[in-house]
This record gives sequence, structure tokens and C-alpha cells, in this order.
Amino acid sequence: MSDLPKSVHVYEQGPREGFQFEKGPIPTARKIELVDALSRTGLKQIQVCSFVPAKNVPGMADADEVAVGFKRRPGVRYEALSLNEKGLERAILTERFDTTGIISLTASEAFLKRNQKRTLKENFEAQHGMIEMYQRHNVAVDRGSIMAAFGCNFEGDISVERVLNITQQIFDIAEQHELTIKTLNLSDTMAWATPLSIKRVIGAVRDKYPDQRLSLHLHDTRGMALVAVYDACVAGLGGCPFAAHKGAAGNICTEDLVFMCEEMGIDTGVDLDLLIEAAQLAEDIVGHPLPGQVMRGGTLRALRERVRAAA
Repeated sequence: MSDLPKSVHVYEQGPREGFQFEKGPIPTARKIELVDALSRTGLKQIQVCSFVPAKNVPGMADADEVAVGFKRRPGVRYEALSLNEKGLERAILTERFDTTGIISLTASEAFLKRNQKRTLKENFEAQHGMIEMYQRHNVAVDRGSIMAAFGCNFEGDISVERVLNITQQIFDIAEQHELTIKTLNLSDTMAWATPLSIKRVIGAVRDKYPDQRLSLHLHDTRGMALVAVYDACVAGLGGCPFAAHKGAAGNICTEDLVFMCEEMGIDTGVDLDLLIEAAQLAEDIVGHPLPGQVMRGGTLRALRERVRAAA
């Protein structure tokens, strides 16, 4: 796993991940303010909100208002998360999102029951209904996702074999509907991933599916090589409210990821200075410190320029 990519695609999920996780109510206008700030950074894909029952996720109760409030910027994909047909229909009816069809399975039944109140079998069968709805609305289904791919606070470690089996289930569902999965996402939903487990799981998936494009959704840690797409949250916002563990709080931080990539010569297409401003805005909105480091420490670019000027 030593071959670094020349570029990575950053999928910003802070507005959804962060505001679903915060305990206090966040004004709708401020949520929209953050989405608009992120739109100016060069990010090409932003997850704005999720359409889920407000009783389960109070922070998303104003999803419809947020959906109509943000300013769409050319060249940016704006997406919303939905876990069932009702949520998907709500997202589509806003006519504000670039909806992506996803076949979404979970490696932990205990977590799935808490998160979606479904068994593994029920969730597997529900994917067919979701695909049919995507197709009725002319939404391409080309993405697969596995939640709790690295471990679970209720079941413990998740074996590589289970991840591979679920990956094959995703491809089987896709084949049944004559679909092609272009990107497979592995999600560290409850902050169990370590560099070793990421290497082990990604390595096994790549060995079995060498041509498959992979993406990572990480909490509290990061992988480095052989992944083309990273889910990230500005300032390290967010976490899963159903994980029952503080360690799930704080996603991989967007500006820290972009800084690391820049220093490694990996292109992201993101303006880091504008992204830092957006991170500072996010911290102001939630009203408490967030875990992002680069927004406090700054970039090396400014220090290098100062050294050059003094020479």
C-alpha cells in the first residue's frame, strides 16, 4: 500500500454529519451559511442534510428549509442522505439535489437495528425497493456503501471475511438490476478503524476487486494510500448519534486532510485558505471547540512565504 494517488476527491459531509450530531439546536440560517461558505472553497461534492424522521434525528428537522435556502454553485454536486424510500422521495421532490443512487448495507446487525430499526435481511431486501424508486426518478445507481465496516461498539471487531461477503452482496444486488457499482464506500461508523485495520480491509477488497474504485468514511483516524475518494467533515464536525460512544464523534477533518494531501503532493482542487475560513465559521456556529488542527495551526505556505521574504 505504498502507491500514493496523484489526486483525491473530497466529499464534504460536515453540514449533514455535524448538525445531526450537535445536541443544541442550530439556526437554519447558519446551516445555510456554512453550506454557502463551503461552496466557495473548490469542493466539488457537498452533503447538505439528511431526510430522516425528526423524532430520531432532531438536528435534521429543518432539512426541507435548508434544502431551499442554500445557493447552488456551478460545478458543485449537492447531495442529501436518505435511508429509506420516504426520505428519498422527500429529497427528490425538493428538486435541489444531485441525487446519487446507493446500495447501502451494514456489517453489524446490532448497529443496524439501532440506526434503521431493521435486521440485515430486511435491509438487504429493502435495497430492491430503493433501486426501483431511483430508477423511477431516473437516478443512476452506481455507488455501494458498507456501514460499520471496521468494527462495532455492540458487536466488536468486524472480520475481513464479513466485509468481503457484504461487498459481494452489493455486487449481487447490482447485477440483479443490471447496474454497475463505480465506487464502493467503506465506513468507519463507530471509530474502530486503525491504520492496520484499514490496510487489512482495503488490501483484501483490492485483492478481490482490483479494479474497484474505493472511498473511505472515517471517524477519528485516516487512511493514506490507494483510496481515490475521502468522505470528510469541515473542522472535524459530526459523528453518529446511534453509535453509543463518544469516540464516534469527530469525522476525518476536511482541512487537515487537504493540508496533508498538499504536503504529500496530492492534488485536491480545494482552496485551503477558504476552507480554513469555513472551518472557523463551523466552530463559531456550533459554539464550542472542534477537533480540526490546521484551522488553528495554519498552513506551512504562510510560514514558507515569511521565511522567503526575510531571506
